[in-house]
Amino acid sequence: MSSAAGPLTEPQVLAHTKRRLFPDEAESTAYAVADTQFATAEWLPGQPIEPAIRDRLAPFNHVRIGGGYPDLVGVRSLESELLAVERLGDDPPLIAIEAKGHASGGVDTQRGIVQAYDRLHEANAAYLAAPATAISESDRTLARELNVGVLGVDAAGTVEVLEVPRVVGNRTTSEATALRFQASTQGVAEASFGLNHPKNYLGYPLAHYAAGDTEALLSEYKIVSAVTDARRGAAFLGLIEDGVTGVELTSLGEEVVRFAKAHCGSVEAALAEFEDWYRSPKRFVDLAPAWGRLARRVVFAYPATELLVTELQTMFEDGITEPSLVDTVEYLHELHPSFTVELFIRGDDGVRSRVLTDDGELRHSALADGSIYHSPTVFQLKAMLYHTGILTDRGAEPHRLEPLEDVWALREPV
Repeated sequence: MSSAAGPLTEPQVLAHTKRRLFPDEAESTAYAVADTQFATAEWLPGQPIEPAIRDRLAPFNHVRIGGGYPDLVGVRSLESELLAVERLGDDPPLIAIEAKGHASGGVDTQRGIVQAYDRLHEANAAYLAAPATAISESDRTLARELNVGVLGVDAAGTVEVLEVPRVVGNRTTSEATALRFQASTQGVAEASFGLNHPKNYLGYPLAHYAAGDTEALLSEYKIVSAVTDARRGAAFLGLIEDGVTGVELTSLGEEVVRFAKAHCGSVEAALAEFEDWYRSPKRFVDLAPAWGRLARRVVFAYPATELLVTELQTMFEDGITEPSLVDTVEYLHELHPSFTVELFIRGDDGVRSRVLTDDGELRHSALADGSIYHSPTVFQLKAMLYHTGILTDRGAEPHRLEPLEDVWALREPV
């Protein structure tokens, strides 16, 4: 990701800044997206964006924060060198960055500071990032007055913290919620749901609670052999969490244990009942109605489920009774653009640059390609919504997916 060939451009400044503020892409409680304008092949006519820079800035989304669209927006707990934190809760702050680079008219640092300040209507912290040589003392004074952080980037890519902002509390909007959702333990990632039957996730807290080794019990009762996937999915559904001593049941996970004891007499008896369902293709809520209803409660508690069900009900009321996946994504994007992109569209391999225009609009033709979709949403999550009686149809793996034919309809609209 070289920047030695000439003055720093805005994409270069932003890429170096993202590396400084979001250094670990695998960090479980951090997530950031660059604006879709940076997904283009050229920043200015005759000024290409290097592939390494686009790779560093990906994934892309067009997220409205305050009165506009930040160049970079994300969620992460920053070090004290970057952010003066006054405790406002346990959630990591929502961060907005406006980048400025050399252009024909110079570096418009003051405009970047004012833009960053505007983002504080909804973000918890905002920064200007610009070439260090272009930042003046008057810029720093203005930034301090407006509580905007200032990051100076040099030609080697080093990012110096020139002004440290204070974190502020702000209202949560649907756009901000989309980023917070992705940065949470329940965000949609390729590794979120590896299994497509809710019983596999219900079984994990039961096996964890029962006397004996969790993995051995899951195997003994023929619940699931993919223990890692079961554990990960149980965490995504909010049934378990990592505690001081290891895996711990959440309040929702404890409720699953209580149900098992009340329904079967003991957790062990409940696990034995699970063995009867091994490899059954039947819809879970029809195969085991009581357990299916419990699974429905658990799946409905997953943040994305309520949004999907609410909007599918609205589509039904609007006369769209059997919407395809493409219909669903286009409808949702009109109402919840950032959330829809994060929930359905993959963030790797340049997918979002194919799906989204520079202004964050959907390219309809790209939506017909099944390979652009998140498997955990269109396959595993949809299959669980089917098994719990929420949707009419099962999910499909992206390589087998026909988005124009894939139906997303409520089984019991009201």
